[in-house]
Amino acid sequence: MMTEPTRIPPRDDRGTQPAPWRRPRVVLWTAAGAATLGFLVALEIVARGYGFSGPITEQSREVIFAPESGPLLYGGLALTMVVLTWRQRLIALGIAAGVDVAFFLVRWALDADMNFGNGALWVVLGVAVLGLTRRTGQERLLLLKGTGLGLLLVAGHKTGDTWLLITSKTRATVLDAYVAAADHALADPSWLVGRFLNATAPVSTGILHVVYGQLPLAAALVGLYQLRRVAVERRFPAHHLVRTFLVIGLFGPAIYMIFPVVGPVFAYGTDGGAWATANLWPDVLPPVTDPQPIPFDGITPRNCMPSLHTAWAVTLFIHSRDGSRAMRWAGTFWLVGTLTATLGFGYHYGADLLAGVVFALTIETAMRCSAHGWDRAGVRLVALGTAVFAAQLASYRWLPTEMAARPWLYGPLLLLVTGAVVYAYVRAARERERERKPGVPGQRPAPAEPAEPAEPAKAVGTTGAAPTGTDDSQDPDATDAKPELV
Repeated sequence: MMTEPTRIPPRDDRGTQPAPWRRPRVVLWTAAGAATLGFLVALEIVARGYGFSGPITEQSREVIFAPESGPLLYGGLALTMVVLTWRQRLIALGIAAGVDVAFFLVRWALDADMNFGNGALWVVLGVAVLGLTRRTGQERLLLLKGTGLGLLLVAGHKTGDTWLLITSKTRATVLDAYVAAADHALADPSWLVGRFLNATAPVSTGILHVVYGQLPLAAALVGLYQLRRVAVERRFPAHHLVRTFLVIGLFGPAIYMIFPVVGPVFAYGTDGGAWATANLWPDVLPPVTDPQPIPFDGITPRNCMPSLHTAWAVTLFIHSRDGSRAMRWAGTFWLVGTLTATLGFGYHYGADLLAGVVFALTIETAMRCSAHGWDRAGVRLVALGTAVFAAQLASYRWLPTEMAARPWLYGPLLLLVTGAVVYAYVRAARERERERKPGVPGQRPAPAEPAEPAEPAKAVGTTGAAPTGTDDSQDPDATDAKPELV
């Protein structure tokens, strides 16, 4: 009695054929896009209530008017071009340059503000139009993802600027006195590193200004390295640096609203002007007294707690570990340089940096688990990071005097709980590496399955086909195939 042969579902490794499991992802992407748009609209409404334009208006005006940051727009174009072939990339760059030259000549003739970047934005929007009108299925989704990635880079920057303006308008007082008192438990690192940079200027300050200011450029290079095969594989990797960067920039300013801090160079230095409590930083330590909220101006952003520069540098360091030796060294250099700059320039306290490390590792773990699947280790690590971060903020707010009075206890304790989160993350990362590489030392290889007898007329390239020394199938993953991470 003959039975109907079992149908093998088509492979969807390259995204060429739709599969049922892709439908929830399309719904998820649609929901995420709607949530992002709703957030931007809400931010625009709030910004206009305070008398300035929001991120949607700022980005829309750059279609015609002079952009604020041309390199940022070309960075967005570079992220969008990861979905294009090399020929298409050259065409896109040529169109962007041509549009910018045309805008330059018109502005020069009208004696208007001069800048570049409109051409990059036009090409990014053009890729979206191309995807909607000339592509279907997975190709359309890929082009729209590339467009969204490029636009989110620009929108994320403008959203951050809007958030900072809102913090300065809505938070009339700052909590620097509380953080400065708690920082005594860490030996006042901002004052210490600030004096070191003053003694070694201008060499040290010149290098660190470049490191601090070009952190987005370094992140863009690492992100482009991770996305370098998107045009060939026709899909994005499940997780990459840009995802974590954007989420950190989205949630970080919300913490600024809860814990407004301006930094030692403003609260205790010359940059604070008449609003500074005294001109103490970095030569004289602030006195340990009962801290009180400090009234401050309506211009300076309250952007210290947590240190997002630290969070971004930690994320850059983590993702550079998968690159070449030069990239790993560059990631380490940028992390050390960023930490030194944030302290030495008086932009942050030591307590801000510890909170930034915990914040970054918690967000990175959550984003990685959302891409590859949640497991027990990931849930525990996110819960631990959230609890430690909340405990840090609570101790800075309600226990600063006790922390300053007992630095021998609270200083090591702060370092210990932060180190616990770092250790938990490293341990979880090593476990993931063991799962990705089943043949690592120390693991017993799995027993070999008994060989099945060869079947006549077996279709080449189908599941269960006997391995051969040559690859006659058209499947690019048939030779030396590795288990795919999802």
